[in-house]
Amino acid sequence: MAKAPLDGIRVADFTWVWAGPYCTLQLAHLGAEVIRIETRTRPCVTRQLPPWPDNQMGLNRSGYFNQYNQGKKSLTLNFKHPEALEAARKLVACSDIVTNNFAAGVMERLGFGFEDCKKLRSDIIMISLSGYGDTGPYHDYVAYGPAQVPLSGLSSLTGYKGWPPMHAGFSYADPNGGVHGAFAVLTALYNRAKTGEGQYIDMSQWECAMGLLAEGILEYTMNGREPERSGNLDPFMSPHGVFRCLDLPERIADVVIDQWVSIVCADDHQWLRLTRAIGKPELAADARFMTLADRKRNEDALEAIVNEWTSTRRVAEVVESLQAAGVAASACADNKYLAEDPNLNARKYFVELEHPEVGVRKHCGMPWRMSATPCEVRAPGPCIGQHTDEVLTNLLGYSASEVEHLRALGALE
Repeated sequence: MAKAPLDGIRVADFTWVWAGPYCTLQLAHLGAEVIRIETRTRPCVTRQLPPWPDNQMGLNRSGYFNQYNQGKKSLTLNFKHPEALEAARKLVACSDIVTNNFAAGVMERLGFGFEDCKKLRSDIIMISLSGYGDTGPYHDYVAYGPAQVPLSGLSSLTGYKGWPPMHAGFSYADPNGGVHGAFAVLTALYNRAKTGEGQYIDMSQWECAMGLLAEGILEYTMNGREPERSGNLDPFMSPHGVFRCLDLPERIADVVIDQWVSIVCADDHQWLRLTRAIGKPELAADARFMTLADRKRNEDALEAIVNEWTSTRRVAEVVESLQAAGVAASACADNKYLAEDPNLNARKYFVELEHPEVGVRKHCGMPWRMSATPCEVRAPGPCIGQHTDEVLTNLLGYSASEVEHLRALGALE
């Protein structure tokens, strides 16, 4: 049977919250053995976040944690005890990669900086996914993804004309940084395969987020002006926006769910196809809408016409008719839509694995399919400390009595 791409690669995972675990989730998806180092004295924030299955809280029940830690193992160590630090050093010594997303200097203070880890394994690869990087005036600033969204410039581009900057809606810098981190680790592994040398990766989550907004920065550096916030509109396409449809027929948790559709006309040819699809071919000869410049000048009137058509129809009908006409249209998907979507389910994007505490629950899987080195989600998110004994005895060489001694000391909490 073909092996996964990172089969045989081990990760000593010191990360927590979202950016770091999202990085190591990609590595686990690719077949690496990812061993999360946790502690019950200060459990990961995400173990304490909803959604909770059946609304029952618990450190092992968070849907948030179990989503982003699929396929990993959990080793609990209390670093207040030198014996726990020694166990972590043994883990680093037999690992290929060390990951963390603490602020600059934290790993060094724990005794697990890059130079410390190199003494344990000379070709170690280490990545720090800090908020602002290891150097520069901001290197010791407190960093959280929600704050990095506005700092990256994303908020200055988000919102309607005349409005103040708006948040993007969630902590986008976290998973974005995680994906960049996984990519950097893969390139370091490739370099080590060629040269035999490990290396240190100093990654800034802030800089990763800024890379998504280059056109805004270029607008200033090249033309000396700030891009104007324009809501759902686009300077080069019209109509371009989201339009109201009929409400979802059934209520969800006794709440009426309103439905919207995204419609994008990329050029004049698509505009002609849209006029026919909505049953108003005469609009193609309307002087207000014949060219992009015309449509932009009369955009309010144009959107009112499109919205009049969509507002009497279900999302599925709008999407199917416009897509059949060659016009880009898609539902503004809610969670119910995504969970039941036939395309996602046909591609087996969702995984349903038995979890020790919450049973079988649907989680998002991996968005790629590889023909020669197939990947799969091998296990659900781990219960805290679930693999402590396994890692200590099978991997690090501790005897059963030594493990019990560590437990009695409180080193495995």
